[in-house]
Amino acid sequence: MTVLEQIYHAVNAVEVNTVGSVYKLVLSMLLGAVVGYERKRKGQSAGVRTFSLISMGATLAMLLSIYVPQEYMGLKNGDPGRIAAQVITGIGFLGAGAIIQMKGSVRGLTTAAGIWMVAIIGMAVGLGMYWLSVVASLLILFILVQLERIEEYISRGSESRIIRIRVGTIIEDIAPYREVLRSHRIKLANFYIDYDYDAAETALNLVCLVRETTDYIELFSQFRKLNPTKSIGLANQLTI
Repeated sequence: MTVLEQIYHAVNAVEVNTVGSVYKLVLSMLLGAVVGYERKRKGQSAGVRTFSLISMGATLAMLLSIYVPQEYMGLKNGDPGRIAAQVITGIGFLGAGAIIQMKGSVRGLTTAAGIWMVAIIGMAVGLGMYWLSVVASLLILFILVQLERIEEYISRGSESRIIRIRVGTIIEDIAPYREVLRSHRIKLANFYIDYDYDAAETALNLVCLVRETTDYIELFSQFRKLNPTKSIGLANQLTI
């Protein structure tokens, strides 16, 4: 058997071995780096290094899960799925760290989902599912790059905005605000309300899909007529 044949068999062996483990770690590092590069290109804090480490860590956890019952079959704790199962739980903390809440808008959900997916890909590499891992990575890139372009094309002419309104009274029904938005052909995607009962104030955060030609001056003027309004502001909706 030649050296190349030995390497091939070691890489595709069911048992954990040094050559196969190194190959799996390198592959998971590369796949994580590809996805991380796309996220870093979008200005996310989690980039090449973070995604690579997450993918490699999941792969190593999977290798340990296989190695324990392989070498210590007689032990009661030789469950091949026990260590790997904790990766799913632990990766949730990293994903939560990538999500930023900013007064009614959320930033980082896509990156958090990418972190979760890369961890699963790392586990698949650890199991020797190489082609599935590569295909999954390519699909992630398709979703992050191509589907974003499709979304931009579909929503061309529309923008996601947050209208922040501070009212000098307690609002218990936002139906009048919905009607004003509807009259301007603005879609209300979501809303957040913050009550200050001591000051008798209500803070409304209206997450809307607006047209580029929207007349904000007329819109805000109609909002002011609904209730005693202290301030109205407009902000971008960040979702990357």
